[in-house]
Amino acid sequence: MSFRTEINPQEIQKPQVSIDYTSHIGLMGSCFVEHVGHRLKQHQFNTLLNPYGILFHPLAIEKALKDIQLQKQYEQKDLIHDQGLWHSPHHHSDFSHPQAEVVLQKIHQMMEQSHLFLQKATHFILTLGTAWVYHHVESDQLVANCHKIPQKHFIKRLLSIAEISKSLQNSIQILHAFNPNMQIVLTVSPVRHLKDGMQNNALSKAHLLSAIHEVTDGVKVYYFPSFEILMDDLRDYRFYNSDWLHPNETAVQYVWEVFQSTWMETHTQQIMQKIAQLQRDLNHRPFHPDSDKHLKFLEHIEKQKRELKVQYGIDYPTE
Repeated sequence: MSFRTEINPQEIQKPQVSIDYTSHIGLMGSCFVEHVGHRLKQHQFNTLLNPYGILFHPLAIEKALKDIQLQKQYEQKDLIHDQGLWHSPHHHSDFSHPQAEVVLQKIHQMMEQSHLFLQKATHFILTLGTAWVYHHVESDQLVANCHKIPQKHFIKRLLSIAEISKSLQNSIQILHAFNPNMQIVLTVSPVRHLKDGMQNNALSKAHLLSAIHEVTDGVKVYYFPSFEILMDDLRDYRFYNSDWLHPNETAVQYVWEVFQSTWMETHTQQIMQKIAQLQRDLNHRPFHPDSDKHLKFLEHIEKQKRELKVQYGIDYPTE
C-alpha cells in the first residue's frame, strides 16, 4: 500500500543538456533557490548564486538581469536612505550599508562578476516566490525589497499572468543573448507567503504557475516541480520548520535528490558522491591529531584531492 501521492521523476521534463562538471550554473530568485545553490557549491560546481541577493518576484529578476546585461552604473540618487542605512531598492538588504559608496561598490563589483559569469553560463535556475509586488511612492519605482520601510510608503498589487509571462520571456531573451544554447530551469518556491493571507498566497502561486506554463518549451526552457513536490508529494507539516512555512532539511534534501535524478547523469552523481565523502573527511576532527593513523588519513585526503583534480578538473586546495 502507498500512503502518499509520490511524484514520478520519469514524468519530469528531462533536459537536452544535463548538468555536469563542465557546466556553469547561474541561480536567481527566492530563498528556495539558495538551498539548491548551496548544494551545488558544496559539490564544487561552478555557480553564480543570487548576485542581487534574494529576489522574490519576476520583475525584480528581469530588472537584475537587464542591469547585468547593460552593466548599469548605479549612483547615490538610485539608493534610498532610511534609519541610518543606504539601501538599493533593487537589491537584497545584504547590500545595505551606512555609507552609500560602500553599497555602490558592492553592487558594481557583483555586477561585473555576474556579467563575466553569464558569458560562460550553460544553465540557469530561476525560482519565483510571489506575484505580489510593491511600488515605492516617493521614488515612483517598483522595488525588489522593501527593507522594512513602513508599508505606507508603498502601493501593493498583484501581477497579472500576462505581465509575469512577458517578464519571463524578457528574462529568457536576456539569458539567451549571453548564450543561445543556455538551458533554463523555471521553478516556483514552495515557501508560502502567508503575510499576504492564505487566499492571496494561493492566487499568487497560481499566477506564477500559469505564466510559467506559457513560456516553457521543453527544448531550452524547462519547469521543475519543486512546488508540487512539497504541496502534493510530501504534503505534511513534519517536512516544515517550526514556522510551518519553510521546508526543513529533510524536505530540501528530498527535492535536491529529485533534481539530481532529473538534471544530472549517473556519472556526474558518482563524482558528487566522491566529493561528499571528501567533504566529510575534511570535516572530521581527530582525537589524536599527531597519531600515525591520523597522519595516514591526511595523506589519503590529499590523494583524493589530487585524483579529483587530475580526473575531473575539480580543484581542492592541497596542503
